[in-house]
Amino acid sequence: MYQALYRKYRPMSFDDVVSQPHITSTLKNQILNDKTAHAYLFTGSRGTGKTTCARIFAKAINCLNPKDGEPCLECDICKNADNGSLADIIEIDAASNAKVDDIRELREGVVFTPELCKYKVYIIDEVHMLSPGAFNALLKTMEEPPPHVKFILATTEVHKVPATIVSRCQHFDFRRIRSEDIVERLKYIASKEGFSLNDDAAALIARLSDGGMRDALSLLDQCVAFDNNITIETVSNAAGIAGRDYLFDILDKIIERNTAEAIRIIDQLYDMSKDLKVLCSELLSQMRNVMLVKTVDNSTDLITCLPEETERLKALANSMSLDRILDVISILQQCNERFAIATNKRIELEMCIVKLCTAKEGDSKQTVTVTADQSDEINALTMRIAQLESEVKNAQAVKVVNKTTSTVPAAAPAVKKAVKKEPEATDPVKFTPLKEWPDILEKIKEEAQDIAPFLMDSKASINGNQFLVVVTSDFFIKKFQSSNDKAVLKKIVNDYYGKDFDFKLYSAKAVDTENKESPVDELLNRAKDADIKVEIKK
Repeated sequence: MYQALYRKYRPMSFDDVVSQPHITSTLKNQILNDKTAHAYLFTGSRGTGKTTCARIFAKAINCLNPKDGEPCLECDICKNADNGSLADIIEIDAASNAKVDDIRELREGVVFTPELCKYKVYIIDEVHMLSPGAFNALLKTMEEPPPHVKFILATTEVHKVPATIVSRCQHFDFRRIRSEDIVERLKYIASKEGFSLNDDAAALIARLSDGGMRDALSLLDQCVAFDNNITIETVSNAAGIAGRDYLFDILDKIIERNTAEAIRIIDQLYDMSKDLKVLCSELLSQMRNVMLVKTVDNSTDLITCLPEETERLKALANSMSLDRILDVISILQQCNERFAIATNKRIELEMCIVKLCTAKEGDSKQTVTVTADQSDEINALTMRIAQLESEVKNAQAVKVVNKTTSTVPAAAPAVKKAVKKEPEATDPVKFTPLKEWPDILEKIKEEAQDIAPFLMDSKASINGNQFLVVVTSDFFIKKFQSSNDKAVLKKIVNDYYGKDFDFKLYSAKAVDTENKESPVDELLNRAKDADIKVEIKK
């Protein structure tokens, strides 16, 4: 029975694993010195060897005749492990065993000693798929497992694994496999299988696989189905990248700002059942190539394209400024993100094409989204500015005289200089911001997590026995008066200072915490800066 190449040529020992010497050397030394950990976390992109290394490690620590930290591959333990019949090496797919009950079964099995091996090894693949409850169930067992148990967790999305789990593991990060290593491995397999693979074809497979050996071998399998003599044309046909002239046609129309023709090409592709989301991704990939051709010398090894496409990429790069290229990439990325929620993908892509054909350079940088609250705030500020301008005009009992000319009486009627009324003691305008307020906010985050978000960007001051806080959330001010929040906040602050305060909250929308000068004083200072003499009539 035919076996897929990625399965047939899966590495059986650490020495067979490519591009991960920083991991394989460490694991071999740990086994050799009998200093293995109870839990490991293998992370990295797909096809980089995480599960493979987990299996090799499980064999090596149980092998009856290990050699320099490597499994011998000849004893019964190694042979049974390779054919999947060894009960003491348990592989669990977290995607289909994500429930709490599944992990409880694992915990119940942990207490039993191994049947044949020295260690019972649990390999949990795609561990980030476990539910929160399952992670909690696994936590205690991973922290203090029996001495005969070891855990190996593998994931492509380490950010989804709780920190409490990560901290209990030795973490190994697998790198993307280098293109030259993939090429070497592909040529070795081709020689073993008896088909020919030229250098250009191997290099293109390596670039298309994006650092994943499994993807490279799967593509090689597809190429063999086309022809035993694998050339670059064979690879392009198998990978579906042949005949991509429509991508360059669309980009040419975007450069020409020919909206009608660009939309017609999209319509033709839609009628041919082309996936529009894939089309958007392909356009984005080609624009990445254009960006690299524009900015990087000798970028051939960085871009993924057919040799005959290189000249068209250079022509596109020469006909567009860098700002225009970045704008197109930005708009395509926005479109690609919106596909997830779009009710009609065709309309979404057509809108994107229209925007690309009609937008001026820099338009993508000038797009600003204003919320309803921000709109109200802008309107309030506009009214306030208008009111200040009116006050300046009404208070202008001045005559302005240039130092080089004679004094000219002011046309406006004389008014008495206004006496500025000092604000009350509780007015936040007078307050001096507390330097220790950030430290208090940290304590609030630790002791009252439900309050902390409402105090973001807040300011505080002490005025006698009063503790004044200016917050950005009007909702919190209402909530503060009618809930237990006041008592909680008061306790934290009082404990910090060892003193009992009376609390007052103010809205940042209604209070300006910076001491601004009056409109008239501002006008006088501007005149002074402009070297103009100002006299006020009494």
